[in-house]
Amino acid sequence: MKQVHIVPHMHWDREWYFSTEESRILLVNNMEEIMERLENDPDYPYYVLDGQTSILEDYFAVKPENKERVKKLVQEGKLIVGPWYTQTDEMVVGGESIVRNLLYGLKDTKEFGDPMMIGYLPDSFGQSAQMPQILNGFGIERSMFWRGTSERHGTDRTEFYWKSNDGSKVLVQLLPLGYAIGKYLPEEEDALKERMDKYFGVLDKGATSEHLLVPNGHDQMPIQQNIYPVMEKLKKLYPDRDFFLSKFENVFDAIESEDLPEIEGEFLDGKYMRVHRSIFSTRADIKAANTRVENKITNILEPLASIAYKLGFEYHHGLLELIWKEIMKNHAHDSIGCCCSDKVHQEIANRLFLAEEKTDQLIEFYKRQIVDAMETDREDDRLTVFNLLPYEREEVMTTDVITKNGAFRLVDEHGKEQAFEMIHSEEIDPGLIDRQIVHYGNYETFMKYTIQWKGNVPAMGYRTLFVVNEEREMINSIEQKDVVDTEYFTISVNPNGTLKVLDKRTDQHFDQVLLLENGGDDGDEYDYSPLPDEELIYSDSVDAHIGIAQNAYEGTITIDYSFDVPQDLESRKRGALDSKVDVSFRIMVSNDKPRIDVSCEMDNQAKDHRLRAFIPTGLQSSFSVSDNQFGSIKRLVYDEAMDVWEEESWSERPDPIYPMLNYVGLSNDDYGVSVLTNSVREYEIVGEDYDTIAITLFRSVGYIGKAEMIRRPGRPSGIKMPTPDSQMLGKLNLEFAILTHKGTTLEANVGRAAKEYLTPLHAYNKIPYNAMKLNASKVRTPLSYTLLQEEEPKAVLSTLKKAENKDALVMRMFNAKEEDIATGYKVTEEVNQAALVNLNEEVIDSLGVKNNRFKVELKSNQVRTVRIK
Repeated sequence: MKQVHIVPHMHWDREWYFSTEESRILLVNNMEEIMERLENDPDYPYYVLDGQTSILEDYFAVKPENKERVKKLVQEGKLIVGPWYTQTDEMVVGGESIVRNLLYGLKDTKEFGDPMMIGYLPDSFGQSAQMPQILNGFGIERSMFWRGTSERHGTDRTEFYWKSNDGSKVLVQLLPLGYAIGKYLPEEEDALKERMDKYFGVLDKGATSEHLLVPNGHDQMPIQQNIYPVMEKLKKLYPDRDFFLSKFENVFDAIESEDLPEIEGEFLDGKYMRVHRSIFSTRADIKAANTRVENKITNILEPLASIAYKLGFEYHHGLLELIWKEIMKNHAHDSIGCCCSDKVHQEIANRLFLAEEKTDQLIEFYKRQIVDAMETDREDDRLTVFNLLPYEREEVMTTDVITKNGAFRLVDEHGKEQAFEMIHSEEIDPGLIDRQIVHYGNYETFMKYTIQWKGNVPAMGYRTLFVVNEEREMINSIEQKDVVDTEYFTISVNPNGTLKVLDKRTDQHFDQVLLLENGGDDGDEYDYSPLPDEELIYSDSVDAHIGIAQNAYEGTITIDYSFDVPQDLESRKRGALDSKVDVSFRIMVSNDKPRIDVSCEMDNQAKDHRLRAFIPTGLQSSFSVSDNQFGSIKRLVYDEAMDVWEEESWSERPDPIYPMLNYVGLSNDDYGVSVLTNSVREYEIVGEDYDTIAITLFRSVGYIGKAEMIRRPGRPSGIKMPTPDSQMLGKLNLEFAILTHKGTTLEANVGRAAKEYLTPLHAYNKIPYNAMKLNASKVRTPLSYTLLQEEEPKAVLSTLKKAENKDALVMRMFNAKEEDIATGYKVTEEVNQAALVNLNEEVIDSLGVKNNRFKVELKSNQVRTVRIK
């Protein structure tokens, strides 16, 4: 007899085409009905609160007096909460963000009772191959989702085991028809039978056992009060099936003993349900801001806070949690997907603005605390340089020095003069530095010099230079050039603003680098949709204004032009070029790095189009390599399902448009070219030989959803609501880099190069003035410091932070290479204990420590966490 588990639940999008506050009002109403039913109906056993604790946070902001009611229901096992803080997206959200989402979600849940230990992500637009490992890292061995699977993954069953490369494994109960097949079940028998006959045909075909799941809920759906009469009708209509109210855990308990298939990899197939492969570039401003803030927190703020903590200052867990939760409110699939109304996007952008402001100010505060407390008899101003990677670095740093006097020289703590170049200077009003200066009538200006300096900076630490005032000529060696010539590259600029690059190590020539491609976009916030038979427009004939300069440290290229494009779709159909995108590239090429750093500002004045930048590689490729959470993934440059998608009636065309987090690369055994990103996270490999990396700079569209698109036939995704702000009119700033290397992408460990690109040296300039006063600290800090240092440069550091509940540091690293590795670290201070911990910071095993050194072994694509006391 088929066992039909009817699971009452409420899928809660905090925002979508409606605002967070609109949904909060409904939440307050729905929660009261849910609790009353659970409290007063002993036969109503469970209600699942969508697997995310942000629902409770939103509710308690209005009804704090109901915390005890909720706690009682959770502890009785009736109200089922957790494990997430918000239901995260898996494709364009970084690994540390997903880890913190579970970390804080589980912490918040345990204030009330036991969490639902299921990786419940019923609506995420695709599933990352690393999710089994992340879930296992929190002791979660079960996963439930909807989108992205098809038979070509190796099974047509709805229950299977899903594995990551490192061997982590979760039991999956797929939702083949989504999370809402049991929404608003009708009492009328004919309507109920018509609906359930359709569903049972699919559920019976995919099931490996006699247990079937019917989720009884939908988006913002209130509890179905008449569920008992509906179940009586179901029992009458289907006497060979047993219907009962249940919970997800009961379904897993029933299937986990079955002999189930095992499959690996990511799930991005849009055969049976849409995954929206081109959603990764919608609202590029929000996507770029999220990338930037994630990287600042994990690469700069947390390691810097760890150094400050080891030096004796407070580690501000509370402030960091506020920042993380601010951005995690944006990490639900609709929010970070940016398939929302304009007013919701304003709220998302504002959260990111607040999170970045908090991050920047906390970074500045920690640097100030450390530098203010330094033990020195010198009264000179200081310039302290911070290196937040676990190895010593000697590289160029560009920073500002503010001084009351006209000029200065730099000396180290031993009095040795340091070479530097002044590349810009300007006067600063003293009131901008400290209003108390002008309060007492002193209006003398300050000078702000932008300088470049190159020197050694200790691993995971800092060194201090002194700013010695001295009247002298502030010179530089900047010369106007026709080409940039460095240790690694010779770079010239074509008249159309594209680059011509010679890689000296591999003797490879690359031409038309940064050529722009423009095409119409008749799509929506979910998906790109080209015009049929349209002729794409390229920036190959623009007239660019070009400037090239070089000094002792780096070459700089400025490229400015207007790219004529159609004003809108109607103009595009007529062939009119009646609008434009103003483009400004600023390109920095260090004299001693195989990397070309690109900053791009665009002023878009046209609608309904897509703009991409091309990076030709000269490599005929069958697959690309990009990163995902704590690892890398290979993807075919052409999806063979493109040949059959219409015949097989796929929900959407499987164009090979993919997400990356920090990099994407093409390579052969001899050399490779990669793009590193601190902004955009979407790419496609294009060209007749699939030899060019196309980076989507932005898409410009005007609706949440549209129907009957070329690549996505049928109903609209979402709703057809105008979103004029998503036309991306105005300015957009993006940052990315081009890296060349010998050998393959994985052999060259491009993951480490991306980490270095995203973790620049930071400086703090201490002068006697500051608008925000601090009393002197009792802590004393040295002029230079190293917290720890890697001894085998193989792993990629993910982050360094203080343990949540221990007087210890937590260090997380991963292996982005194909082969297993062993990496070693030396800690400067005495290490009492080192232990392997899981992602929830619970001890797995002790690590041997000798002379303050320890080693960690990592399988390919494995993440490991070490707690150091």
